[in-house]
Amino acid sequence: MKISIIVPAYNEEKMLPRSLPAIRDAARAFTEAGWEFELVVCDNNSTDRTSQVAAEQGAKVAFEPINQISRARNGGANAATGDWFIFVDADSFPTEALFRRVREEIEGGRCVGGGCLVQLDESQPIARLLVMLWNLVSRVNRWAAGSFIFCKAEAFRAIGGFSTQLFVTEELDFSKRLKIYAKEHRLKVKIITDVKLVTSARKMHLYNKREHARFMLKAILFPRRVIGTREECHVWYDGRR
Repeated sequence: MKISIIVPAYNEEKMLPRSLPAIRDAARAFTEAGWEFELVVCDNNSTDRTSQVAAEQGAKVAFEPINQISRARNGGANAATGDWFIFVDADSFPTEALFRRVREEIEGGRCVGGGCLVQLDESQPIARLLVMLWNLVSRVNRWAAGSFIFCKAEAFRAIGGFSTQLFVTEELDFSKRLKIYAKEHRLKVKIITDVKLVTSARKMHLYNKREHARFMLKAILFPRRVIGTREECHVWYDGRR
């Protein structure tokens, strides 16, 4: 068994020296079972030293010239050679316990993919409430958070990967299509609830309340335009880190 851990990265030279070692440490959950793993970083047309830092950390580096999260994840998957893919955001820190739970789901033979609940690396009342609401939605609908998605490589290719029509919420679209695939093949999509992924709360500091409120209002009023336009999703694409 070989696991490909895929990290989409845009201007992440500051974060990768922290997150990639954490991912490697967590991957002991696979090597202790005699499995192989590879770490693939897809540089999404960064303007900093993302590619160099990833290479220095021992990752296989892929490159995607069009700045879009979906394309970066797909580009990493195209370079990957594993039987299973795990997509981890560059500002997230999976643990060995979480990867061991993924391994257990794979060994069970009934799971085709899924995700896990998340928690922020610092405590902020509003952010904590939003994360609690998301975790509830994720659990009920079996939607994987974009910061952590795992799936069988065969299933990923069969459903066409992540939609390049979306600049945000691509993980929800992917989860919906993966659930259809699972139903057709009598498999299941699993959201791991007993171990959470720690992910960065940096967006709460990088963008002020007015910027967050403005984005949320536009997303509510004009959802199709927002999720399908890079410029409207500046929180993800303006390169602020």
